[in-house]
Amino acid sequence: MTEFSPVESARARGKTVVKQIVFGNESKYFGKKRENDGHTHSWTVYVKPFIETEDLSSFIKKVQFKLHESYTDALRTVTKPPYQVTETGWGEFEVIIKIYFIDAAERPVTLYHLLKLFSNPLLANQPHVGTQGQLVSEFYDEIIFHDPSIFLYKQLTTPKMSTAVRKHETDWKTKGNKTLASIKLAKKRVAEEIAQMNDRLKKRKVAIQKLKEEIQKIEKQNQKQ
Repeated sequence: MTEFSPVESARARGKTVVKQIVFGNESKYFGKKRENDGHTHSWTVYVKPFIETEDLSSFIKKVQFKLHESYTDALRTVTKPPYQVTETGWGEFEVIIKIYFIDAAERPVTLYHLLKLFSNPLLANQPHVGTQGQLVSEFYDEIIFHDPSIFLYKQLTTPKMSTAVRKHETDWKTKGNKTLASIKLAKKRVAEEIAQMNDRLKKRKVAIQKLKEEIQKIEKQNQKQ
């Protein structure tokens, strides 16, 4: 465990730092089922920086990958970049990814990723084909640090640069624009549904008011009789 001085352990009050990451997996089909174990794909599950030149080890201590229990040593721990695990298999399953920080006082962050080996063009948010013919299923996320220790704050705000640059296989700008367009469309549909509901509610209120007026007329006529 890293030990800090009392000054470094103090909190950087009022400070918030956002770190951008990408997590997911790549997979590649062997071309046929392997005879010795029935495996059909090789795959790599990973956590990597969104800024391709950044070295995440400046603030990450280790990353744990919890694989399916059928794998030997299903809990894999990676203590330095690249934070990834490569294996072979035949089926898809959920990988639990846990990120630990160099300051043990910071709670670990847990991510959940469905390891993808196949793609269905009829479904949304499916993996795409990468530059090497591999299937790519990856996602953008942000780790937000509120009031980190002074030591961690320094590490977060003076990041190390890595010489082992790993290029993204996802066009994040295009994906972001598509996501934004989907959000705008969803908001428009919600607004339209709310307007329709308000219109129906208004008509029902008018109908109720007319019914009340008719009842009052009948009651007055009965009183006169």
